[in-house]
Amino acid sequence: MNQNTFVVIMAGGIGSRFWPFSRVNHPKQFHDVLGTGESMIQTTVKRFRGICPPENIYVVTHRDYANLVQEHLPEVDKSRILQEPIGRNTAPCIAYACYKIAKKNPNANIVIAPADHVILREESFINCVREGLEATAKNDILVTLGIKPTRPDTGYGYIQFIDDPENTLKKVKTFTEKPSLEIAQMFLDSGEFVWNSGIFIWNAQTIIKAFREYLSDMAETFEEGLSKMDTEEEDNFINRAYSHCRNISIDYGLMEKANNVFVILGDFGWSDVGTWSSLYSLSEKNPEGNVVNGNVLLYDVNNCIIKTPENQLVVLQGLQDYIVASHDNVFMVCRREDEQKVKDFVADAKAMKGQNFI
Repeated sequence: MNQNTFVVIMAGGIGSRFWPFSRVNHPKQFHDVLGTGESMIQTTVKRFRGICPPENIYVVTHRDYANLVQEHLPEVDKSRILQEPIGRNTAPCIAYACYKIAKKNPNANIVIAPADHVILREESFINCVREGLEATAKNDILVTLGIKPTRPDTGYGYIQFIDDPENTLKKVKTFTEKPSLEIAQMFLDSGEFVWNSGIFIWNAQTIIKAFREYLSDMAETFEEGLSKMDTEEEDNFINRAYSHCRNISIDYGLMEKANNVFVILGDFGWSDVGTWSSLYSLSEKNPEGNVVNGNVLLYDVNNCIIKTPENQLVVLQGLQDYIVASHDNVFMVCRREDEQKVKDFVADAKAMKGQNFI
């Protein structure tokens, strides 16, 4: 096992599109979403155990979730749980982890992965990751894993690549983050695009060089405080750093601009379980096409996803293609085709009903 290989798990999001199941105080990465007996973050860390030494696994999370991370991952030392004071999207999160690892090991080869993704064919996934690590260890490139799209989803980034039948590592032509529905449909129809899985691979020096070129203000912030990493002053430095960092994703801030991005096309049963429809597509269905998790009686109900508490009897009649979700103090019914409105529901609930409902 290569001592230069590191894995960074991003576990700071709240998964608002999966509300009301995913909540601010207990987001989806700490739930057993698929009923496997493990939370999503536990499954994610377990997936990488053959990729790098266990002491080379880092987790970046909001400081409010640090105790949850320790509870779910007791094998991860506190020093490797990097605590963000505020959410600033993925660019600062990745910068924090990569600069910290680069200080420890300048030759580090780093995998970045979200904590809440589902991988059904793990052997195929590991093969893709190893291929990416081999490529980034030798070349000044940024690698992402691409997934063949199955629908015009506006929540994903899309990658257009230069097809080279002789190489599985493809040069990226364009990188478009979260297009409109019309453009997403064009991408799907063309057959020239894949989804960006949000799983990245690069070596420490290459990503730092990219931060300096495309997010220079962020690079300057972290480089000024590099001497405080792994000291008692780290927390205070990170508080100051995050107050200066822009709220921007690594996709918008860097990947769309860089000219050394490559993609490995993967077929490993990937889903980010970011929406109710993605959970519906992954789950076993009854003869009427329903995904049911709860204590329910159904009458003339078809193609619905239903997730309700076992201690509550729910009776449904005459529904087709709906999401029915109850968790804690929130009950939601929404058409599956309108699932992108869930984020609006969360915003309205916060504004009109208070923080207790999100």
